[in-house]
Amino acid sequence: MVALSISDLCKTYGSGFEALKGVSLDVQKGDFFGLLGPNGAGKTTTIGIVTSLVTKSSGSVKVFGIDIDQDFPAAKRLLGVVPQEYNFSIFEKVQDIVIQQAGYYGIPREKALKSSEKYLKRLGLWEKRDSPARELSGGMKRRLMIARGLVHEPQLLILDEPTAGVDVELRRGMWDFLLDLSNQGRTIILTTHYLEEAELLCNKIAIINSGTIIENSDKKSLLRKLDHETFIFETRGTVQAIKPFNGIDFTILDETTFEVTKTKEQSMNIIFEHLAAQNIVVESMRNKTNRLEELFMEMVEQ
Repeated sequence: MVALSISDLCKTYGSGFEALKGVSLDVQKGDFFGLLGPNGAGKTTTIGIVTSLVTKSSGSVKVFGIDIDQDFPAAKRLLGVVPQEYNFSIFEKVQDIVIQQAGYYGIPREKALKSSEKYLKRLGLWEKRDSPARELSGGMKRRLMIARGLVHEPQLLILDEPTAGVDVELRRGMWDFLLDLSNQGRTIILTTHYLEEAELLCNKIAIINSGTIIENSDKKSLLRKLDHETFIFETRGTVQAIKPFNGIDFTILDETTFEVTKTKEQSMNIIFEHLAAQNIVVESMRNKTNRLEELFMEMVEQ
């Protein structure tokens, strides 16, 4: 079943700026879908149209088969949105903010109380439920936005840069929470500048640039398009030089660390065999950079 269907979506602002140039994509029910692109590419405009915050110039949007032009209230009940910017009163109590959001969807207060408790606990905010939002850290405010977006139990959750400004530990905790939601069958759309985040979380990825979708595929197929990868090797002993081999590039970083750059066709086994022949013992290996980030830069710079 298609959770979100966007067809030939266009948006031209009054200034003449063409933000979207015929964007089309489908998000299937249960997908964890990443929408990636540089600043100004059209991600936020697309989400704004889906959530009725931006008026489209042309095209169509359907949420679980409901055309937003024909019955947006029905479509809205199926949507949960976590925007980039905080848009709650910092003077209100944390749980009140979540409960009030439920009220916009006609959820009875008793049910809203239970739902707010559920998500505030899962997001580590229950002890702060009676505190005004101004007392929360930036990471807690982000988690409050997610709790508010989920309180009415939407079938489709849209996250616009949900971990921006969040420290590494909190970000990883949010990743675990979002993966748990996905594993429960929730459909999630994520925009992010942290490409590590998209590679970890998403099973489908679309890349938008200058208002046009330039790639739309499953993550594994997308990563297979990488022409090369660079790895960092840590060794047990000192390495002063490595003989060239079959066009594979070796770069010594320090006495126990070196880089290896290979094409996707070249087997890692032949690299280990080549190193073993020189009595180089490898203790650990890791990607130098995020693979999706490498691919993203290749695509948007074309």
